[in-house]
Amino acid sequence: MSRRHAAVKREVTPDAKYGNVVVMKFMNSLMYDGKKSIAEAVVYGAFDRLEAAIKKPALEIFTEALNNVKPQVEVRSRRVGGATYQVPTEVRPDRQQALAIRWIIAAARGRSEKTMEQRLFGELQDAYNNRGNAIRKREDTHRMADANKAFAHFKW
Repeated sequence: MSRRHAAVKREVTPDAKYGNVVVMKFMNSLMYDGKKSIAEAVVYGAFDRLEAAIKKPALEIFTEALNNVKPQVEVRSRRVGGATYQVPTEVRPDRQQALAIRWIIAAARGRSEKTMEQRLFGELQDAYNNRGNAIRKREDTHRMADANKAFAHFKW
């Protein structure tokens, strides 16, 4: 990480079907080896299944699931006088989104369904209903921050 300049944020173009930047970021995170068309097919297939199962627009379900997974606080390591403390800090909105996307994809990849489309559908449905591994990850993060509240005065 450079000390001179802040990293330049790249502009992400909206996706083709929904015209949403967050959906495109999700696809880009899901993608392996530059295979965007495969990632696109997986995401859109999962969205179609969600629409059929929950009877709401897929974008609304996706946004709600993402909001359910976003962490509010996290712990960051802070070195003070030879000791390392886990200091709870608020999470910036862009990092909240990035963590939520990462956790949903990791949880989907860890599921046991046959295709990635089914796994992603299951994980998004679980996140929408406030359960599943991505939600558990958020709860663990919040619990850890709560447990280390005593070190909050080391915040920088």
